[in-house]
Amino acid sequence: MNHKLLKREILHKGVVFDLIVDHIEYPSSNGSIREVAQHPGGAVVVPAFDNGDVLLIKQYRYPIDKIIFELPAGKLNPDEDPEHCARRELEEETGYRATHLEKLTAFYTTPGFCTEELHIYLATGLKELPHGQNLEEGEESISLKQLHLKMALDMIEHGEIVDGKTIVGLFLAGKRLNID
Repeated sequence: MNHKLLKREILHKGVVFDLIVDHIEYPSSNGSIREVAQHPGGAVVVPAFDNGDVLLIKQYRYPIDKIIFELPAGKLNPDEDPEHCARRELEEETGYRATHLEKLTAFYTTPGFCTEELHIYLATGLKELPHGQNLEEGEESISLKQLHLKMALDMIEHGEIVDGKTIVGLFLAGKRLNID
């Protein structure tokens, strides 16, 4: 570490993240303030069918006031295994269950101010559940879009898919499934 923590303030304990302000001192004796959004992390799923199609969700995102295409994803519960979270979110948001889940990577979304780490999984052997989606309150507007992975990758290049976790997940799935 290149600093000493002098004081930590928790300004907000939220449902999605906590806001922390750290007062630090560098070895030079200069002080600074670091604002951190402390987030429990989450899991992201790339649902892939045998024919090369993937399943995206289309949903409204309040912070940007837009409807965007995304991969199914969700926040980790306390002490929850990311794979368990991935399976739960896949079933809730899409109404599908995977017979096989393969971890592709984990990455920090915005390490300059946020602790959020996302774990990305490739889901194969998809089976539709008889009851369909099991959406939470606020997710009622989620709709599904099945399309070939190549088309989804083209959508990224044309600015039609703008969500970071979705871009990372689709590119890694393309590499894993040998689809350019």
